[in-house]
Amino acid sequence: MSKPVVLITGASQGIGAAIARVFAREVRGVRLALVARNAKNLAAVARACAKAGAVVEIFSCDVADAAGVTAMTAAVAKRFGGVDVLINNAGAFAQARFAETSVTDFDRMIAVNLRSAFLVTRAFLPAMLKRRRGDIFFMSSIAGLGAYPNAAAYCAAKFGVTGLAKVLRAETKGTGVRVCCVHPGATWSPSWSASGVKPERIMPAEDVARAFYDVWRLGRRTVVEEIVLRPEQGDL
Repeated sequence: MSKPVVLITGASQGIGAAIARVFAREVRGVRLALVARNAKNLAAVARACAKAGAVVEIFSCDVADAAGVTAMTAAVAKRFGGVDVLINNAGAFAQARFAETSVTDFDRMIAVNLRSAFLVTRAFLPAMLKRRRGDIFFMSSIAGLGAYPNAAAYCAAKFGVTGLAKVLRAETKGTGVRVCCVHPGATWSPSWSASGVKPERIMPAEDVARAFYDVWRLGRRTVVEEIVLRPEQGDL
């Protein structure tokens, strides 16, 4: 598809912004629907992508809110029509020991990482099935494959994302809709700036973003169901 519509949630910074820049640079005339809560940051990403030749529209939305997702879906349809590539990238990370995790914090991790992916995918999946074509990416984590201490809520949410992707892949075989779940380790983003971890121990967001593009551009008869990406120097 020469000018696909690519919708990216959590596109205002980090990996989401990097994915937008990669598609803008690599796919001539790509149409980008950039979604996040921070409209100011979204606008900055949109300007960079437009400069690279993309057609870009921003949609300010809390993707964990059902009504907000419904409104965003209608706005995207009005602007671009159908979505060809859906990238569920929105998410957040928080650390706390199990016994010290509040119900509020647990619910927030589930909402921003898992509920959001469910709501957005449910919104755009029917049209893809009807067209018998589409690509859906889920951003999980190595925390969605193996648990580690002090991240009960985050691990639970990312295990849920991994399971959601597996179920959807099982249900969409033979429909023309491809489903891929991506499991990155530590990837550079603003949240790492105060961590004290040296940047060379963390993967650049551009590398993780490139993996999404490389999977998408494979022939339609091939599905990459899962990708695991880890920093070369360690197990972060």
